[in-house]
Parts: sequence; structure tokens; C-alpha cells
Amino acid sequence: MDVKSFLTALKKNAMLVVLVLVYLFFVILTKGGIFSPSSFTELINQNAYVYILGAGMLMCMLTGGNIDLSCGAFVCLLGALGGVFMIVRGMGTGVSILLMLLIGIAYGCGLGYLIAYVHVPPWIATLAGFLAFRGLGTSILSSNSKTGSLAPFPVDFQNLFYGRIFPTEKGVLNIPCFAFGLLASLMVVLILFRTRSSRLAKGYEADTLKQVALKSALGSAVIILVMTKLALDGGIPTTLVWVAGIILIYSFITSKTTIGRHFYVVGGNMEAARLSGVNTRRIMFIAYLNMAVLTSIATMSVVARSQSAYADIGKNFEMDAISACVVGGVSASGGAGTVLGMVIGATLIGVINLGMSLISLDANYQRVIKGFVLLAAVVFDIVSKKREK
Repeated sequence: MDVKSFLTALKKNAMLVVLVLVYLFFVILTKGGIFSPSSFTELINQNAYVYILGAGMLMCMLTGGNIDLSCGAFVCLLGALGGVFMIVRGMGTGVSILLMLLIGIAYGCGLGYLIAYVHVPPWIATLAGFLAFRGLGTSILSSNSKTGSLAPFPVDFQNLFYGRIFPTEKGVLNIPCFAFGLLASLMVVLILFRTRSSRLAKGYEADTLKQVALKSALGSAVIILVMTKLALDGGIPTTLVWVAGIILIYSFITSKTTIGRHFYVVGGNMEAARLSGVNTRRIMFIAYLNMAVLTSIATMSVVARSQSAYADIGKNFEMDAISACVVGGVSASGGAGTVLGMVIGATLIGVINLGMSLISLDANYQRVIKGFVLLAAVVFDIVSKKREK
């Protein structure tokens, strides 16, 4: 590989390189604390909502840099309603989950209709929810609890969103977890080589064998490392199953389906997309309906982890989701970005959060650092585009 190719590859994977460097920095700073098995589990559980909401925010941003400011407040409202269903009214877990999903779908349909067909600007429509939902959620909590919170949620609900699959004692290698890691790494290798073969057969530009082999080796190593750490910490968290499922589904949608390509086309030039036959209204409607559904799932994950619904739940979640997308290379103007990039961005933010918590850094300084990381990512995106032009 010549110098030019190396610099191009480095620029293309800049955030991944930053993620590795930041992680190594915290490994040194925490004296290996962030490399412990429990830290890997905590990183996944603590940031599950960022991955889930990030997938939804990605679809919104692809349509033209649009965002959803209401998702964090909606988590508060839906968490309060879930608490009423399961704790106050004593409804079953299955019925309560169904009701929470139906409420999310109803909200998504209403929000999507206002944005897509009434043409209310997305930031205005979602700002209304940002202002109203937390107040409504807090009111529901106050009227159903003297402490302003509802707890504990049923054990079966907690196990569904914050349990473990085939749990074992910590420190003992969980064989199913380790075996799943080996299987997942093998699948990554097969997919990468199959993708290269497919691109070559169609006459498209493809990576060299050395590049594919390097990607396969690195990808497999990361997967085996993570799964080994989880295997030593009791097994696969159910949170990981939810997150991995959503990531895989949205990776497929954005890269392999017609509707996924329509999101990119609408974000690139909405008028041109409309003139070429793309139903731009439907795309906008689906984007915000999808966001509401994923917010419902994120709510269940967060409530199960905290084992309670309280007034501050979901606070700044919308900012974390937006940051994950922007840091992961999703264009602030729309039409560009990938699920993998969002995952890298969310992981970087998660590593920073966990690392700063382990060194007991003041919460105010944590916000300052995350703010500068977000600003740096946006500046990098703008400068890169200018150089390309």
C-alpha cells in the first residue's frame, strides 16, 4: 500500500482510529479498569439506548439533516405509563409492552403526519414534544406515587431487557457466549469475502485480498475479545441481543433495500427525488414513525436497567443520539451516513462516558468534553467535504 492509499484509508476510518486511541488512553488512565469484563458489560448496558435511538435518528438525519428533539422526553412519558400499567394497575408484562408499543406507534403516526403532510418543520414538531412530554410524564408519576417514581418493575420484564442468556457465575467462562463469539466472527469473515466476490462479479470496485483479510482479522479479533470478556462476566446480556438485532436490521435496510436508498436520495435532494418518482412524504412519515417505535424499545431497555420510572429518565437522550450520529460521520445536511458509522460514534461516546466515570471526573467537565468531541466531528465533516469539492 502506497502513502496515498494509506492516507485515504486513514481518513476514511478516522473515527475508528480515534475510538481505538481514546480507549487505549482510558486503559492507561484507569490502570486497566476499563478493560475488565464488567466494564465491557457496563459499556453495552449503559449505552444500549444510544445505539437504539441512534439507529432511529440516523434515518431522520438521512432525510435532510432532520432530527427528533422529543425522544428523550417521550422516554419519560412512556416510562411513566409503563410504570402505571405494570406496577399500579398490575397488568401483565406482555400486555404492558404491547400497550407501550401501541402508544409509540400512535405518537409516531401523529408526528409523521404533521411533518410529512402538514409540513410542520421537524424541529418545531418535536420541540413541542420535548417541552410537553416530560411535564406530562412527571405529572403522571406524581399522581401515582408519593416519591415521584414508580418501582420496582416485574422481574420478567427486567430479565427480558436487562437479563442474561444462559447465565453463569462471574469469572467462569460462559461456553454459549464464547461459542456465539466464534460463530459471529466466522460470519463476519464469510460476509466480507462474499461481498468482495459479488462486487468483482458485477464489475464494481472492490478491496484487495490483503485489505479484506486485514478487515476480517481485525473484525474477528474484536468480536472474540468482546464475547470473551462477556463470557467471563456471566454471559450475553439480553441488552446486547436487542442492540445487535436492531443494528443488523437497519444495516440491511439502509444498504440492501429500495426504501433504504430512498432515504439517501431524499436527503441528497428532496425535489429531485420527488421528480424522479420517490414518495418523499411517505419517506418522511416512515422516518418519524420508525423513530417513535425505536424510542419505545429504548424506553423499555432503560426502565428495565434502572428498575424504575422517574422524572429525569431520558434526560438529554436526544443529544446523545444526535451526537452518536454526527460523531459517526452522518452528515448534518442529510444524504450521507451509515449504521456502522453511528455504532462507532455511539461506542466512542460510551467509552468516553465510562472512562470519565471510572476516573470520577466531575459531571460538568464530562459535558464540556462531550461538547468538544461533537464540535470536532462536525468541523471534520465540513472540512472533509470542502476538500473533496
